Amino acid sequence: MKRLALAAWLLAWAAASCAAQLAGSNPLATTRVFSSDEMTAKTAPNGTVGRFVFNGTLASGEAVAVHETMQPAGTAPNPAHRIQHSEVIVVEEGTLEFEHDGKAERAAAGSIIYVALGTLHTIKNVGDGPARYVVIQIGGDTKK
Repeated sequence: MKRLALAAWLLAWAAASCAAQLAGSNPLATTRVFSSDEMTAKTAPNGTVGRFVFNGTLASGEAVAVHETMQPAGTAPNPAHRIQHSEVIVVEEGTLEFEHDGKAERAAAGSIIYVALGTLHTIKNVGDGPARYVVIQIGGDTKK
């Protein structure tokens, strides 16, 4: 039940973030800084904190979305899921367990995870403290 509540929270957060982007112009139309002060923090029932950065389109046509997540120790933001875009996940703090393709890999601070389009995957904070990471979604459906 907790996973369903968390999944519902993440979907609502993503929908609200995308709606905010649709209301404005393409944030990637010009060079700029995305200040942390502009990133509204949303806290999930399990304590995970998400910060939406942007969702836009590069001049070359690829859709790109970015968000930052902080997971408390022992938590996972959502159940295993398939994505219809590619992701690069930059681990800034803590240790994550990345489950994909029937295996699990550890990713500590400074590691970079690549998730190919269509991969069934999940990540979990397996460290003693919080884990912080940035997700860069590229191509396909970046609004999910």
